Amino acid sequence: MRGVVVALGVSMAVAAGPAVASAAPAAIDKVPTPQLNWADCADGFQCAKASVPLDYDRPSGAKIDLALIKLPATDPQHRIGSLFVNFGGPGASGLQRLRERGKWPWLFSDALRARFDLVSWDPRGIADSAAVRCFGSVDEQQAFFGSFPEMPGDPSGNAAFYAKSKELADRCAAKAGPILEHVSTANTARDLELLRRAVGDPKLNYHGISYGTQLGATYANLFPNRIRAMVFDGTMDFAGNSTGQNGNGKSVPLDTRQDVATGIAQTFEQFLRLCTEAGPKCAFSSGDPKAKWAALTARAKQAPIVSDGETWTYSGIINAAADLSDSRGWPDIAALLQRLYDAPATPARRSAAVAVAGEQYSSNRTEAFNAIQCSDSDVPTDPAVYSRYAESEDQRVPYFGRIAVLDMMSCAYWKAKDTDRFTGPWNRPTSAEILVLNNRYDPSTPLPGARDGAAELARARVFVTEGYGHSSMYVPSTCTEQVKRDYLISGTFPAAGKTCAIDASPFAG
Repeated sequence: MRGVVVALGVSMAVAAGPAVASAAPAAIDKVPTPQLNWADCADGFQCAKASVPLDYDRPSGAKIDLALIKLPATDPQHRIGSLFVNFGGPGASGLQRLRERGKWPWLFSDALRARFDLVSWDPRGIADSAAVRCFGSVDEQQAFFGSFPEMPGDPSGNAAFYAKSKELADRCAAKAGPILEHVSTANTARDLELLRRAVGDPKLNYHGISYGTQLGATYANLFPNRIRAMVFDGTMDFAGNSTGQNGNGKSVPLDTRQDVATGIAQTFEQFLRLCTEAGPKCAFSSGDPKAKWAALTARAKQAPIVSDGETWTYSGIINAAADLSDSRGWPDIAALLQRLYDAPATPARRSAAVAVAGEQYSSNRTEAFNAIQCSDSDVPTDPAVYSRYAESEDQRVPYFGRIAVLDMMSCAYWKAKDTDRFTGPWNRPTSAEILVLNNRYDPSTPLPGARDGAAELARARVFVTEGYGHSSMYVPSTCTEQVKRDYLISGTFPAAGKTCAIDASPFAG
């Protein structure tokens, strides 16, 4: 989410309860179709720009450019059309991810790529599409996030974490400009409708991963008769993400009400089980991994642990252990836990800030994530609510309860609102039945939430992969890719009761 540079106006509050976002299909149909001039952009990809309205309530007003990328179908004579892919986030660059992942065979097989152009884009507010910018320079951005306190493991860290979360919200309000009031998922769904027309497809083919399922569900309910095929992969609870279940959106933190903490905990239990079964192939397998984990965290609560010159606090260890989305990285987590378990008692020289684990914040992914998520979702605005839930969830889900309470703390302080956001209804009958994929153990979009999301839709079927991690993107399953491919190509669903296995255990070596 990146922005047009203009003063940010004070937005009006969004009305509570289900509401149809304002720009209806008939109004969208009057917006001119963007012209796409595709040009080669290395490695077999083509790139283009699409001009779309900043504000769909004023379609003749200011415009923003969206950056697109395409990997053309390898069998043009049998090409079905374009398959639009949103890789999740929100905040991830579609251009970058399609370049990185468009040829992953477990995600897009040769047989699938033969029949579809794979198309992705940087949604509004992200990367090369009117990015939300909350800092004056990359150096300023990196300095800010490098000094961000880690997620607190006990109440003593709350005040500093809350203050920095508020500072991020304040910086974005002061710096980002008018894009901040137009980055809701509903507006990205409208963009997607224009992009569908721009590529010449009579109906949409779509694969949404993680947050991309929220985008897909929004499109499906704004444009229910314009779908040819739609795959949701690592699926959210759409009402829960937006307004909460039974109106609890303003009283319960976002990922707490979706019980992400239980999803993390159950996936971590599988991590320990599979590690034990793997023996020497898992670095943390010797002895009793569950007992070692308890001992490691108890020790870290007493004092930070120093290993290889890095200082790891209790909170830093919990956050590292919870990073289970990509099961291919589980051996690295196991090696880290063993290294910390073996570390001698040494006085800590410094605390482990977020920057120690250290992605370099050269993109606007964090700013974009907050701008979109905070536009879409009702959340509590009283910090005391988060403090109370942090303690109760820490008791209910040991180790991981706090993560789901505090992971979107900046939304509590977010000022800008997109009055065109979509809050339902989610059950409009669609022209095609939707295929919903989810792993049995998903730490980011737990299976119960995926089932809830599918039940909110008018026409959807859930298909389960017996795997560990987040979505088929991070959990290779040739079987699941074939299920997805058969549906996308011919509209067929797997037999009732069928599930798929993963290609290999995370510790297969």
